[in-house]
Amino acid sequence: MYEDFVPERLAKLRTQKGVSARDMSLSLGQANNYINNIENKKSLPAMQSFFYICEYLDVTPQEFFDEGNTCPEALREFITEQYILGIMKELNSRK
Repeated sequence: MYEDFVPERLAKLRTQKGVSARDMSLSLGQANNYINNIENKKSLPAMQSFFYICEYLDVTPQEFFDEGNTCPEALREFITEQYILGIMKELNSRK
């Protein structure tokens, strides 16, 4: 299952971030074809590398594996924005 899921999810999140596989590989301190090899199912990342990938993509490991969350970064921003708006409304109502 994860042999297909990880490469496909990685490609989707990387594309959403708007970065090339080569640039991401080099940013992670890896060979220029590192991400390409994962996305083409030639290899899977080691656990430590997976955490670096998540950090680079600005997602938690849980968000990475959440198939229902198609755009975790945007969802997190929306939730944060709504939370802040709620606090601001609460503060304004106390005046």
